[in-house]
Amino acid sequence: MGHLDHAALGWLTPALSYAMACIGAALGLRCTVRALAATGRSRRNWLVTAASAIGTGIWTMHFVAMLGFGVTGTDIRYDVPLTLLSLLVAMVVVCAGVFAVGYGRDRGRALFLGGLTTGLGVASMHYLGMAAVRLHGDVTYDPVLVGLSVLIAVVAATAALWAALNIKSPVAVTIASLIMGAAVSSMHYTGMFAVSVRVAPSGEALPGATAMQFIFPLAVGLGSYLFLTSAFVALSPTAGEREASASAQRPVESVAP
Repeated sequence: MGHLDHAALGWLTPALSYAMACIGAALGLRCTVRALAATGRSRRNWLVTAASAIGTGIWTMHFVAMLGFGVTGTDIRYDVPLTLLSLLVAMVVVCAGVFAVGYGRDRGRALFLGGLTTGLGVASMHYLGMAAVRLHGDVTYDPVLVGLSVLIAVVAATAALWAALNIKSPVAVTIASLIMGAAVSSMHYTGMFAVSVRVAPSGEALPGATAMQFIFPLAVGLGSYLFLTSAFVALSPTAGEREASASAQRPVESVAP
């Protein structure tokens, strides 16, 4: 059995991956709050932004953490199409969950369906990402830990959507995003502890790209997207601010010739 190292770069990758999960969760929650206060096209646009933020944050968390993953006795490569598919899955399923909450008339049912869909999608993203790993050996999973990781994903997704429906203040959103980031990180490392590798040494070149060739540049790009979108949301006026601005302009308009 090959020895698995989940933090080959020390605490850098776990800490940075947790930060990415928290940023994605915080941005997604803020966008969802904006969406619930909007209507029509504006609501749809805010929900799409929320879904892309949460999905990007979860995916970036996973693969930043994978930068610190190593197995003694073998190199590691990543199948590029499967890795990109895992990103697409994360985006689509989170979008489905967020839209279920954003447009659902029955909040309880929408929360249940949205949390279940999003949680299963997050777990699917994780294990698709693991399926993209190429190494010299056989990978097996502990089914109990796999099931636990899926349960954590569903609970975390449901909690995040509940927070989006019920939490409004920036301080509460910050606390909720820290908890959500911890839950997503827990899901990831629970899934990783389920992994066992039986190394079969070989001189053959592995197919795919190294983490630094592909994962790192993509993670940096998506992380930049999160930071830029965070700045955009922070600078965008809320519905209350727009109403206050409109109210302040009405007296001026009424006395204008």
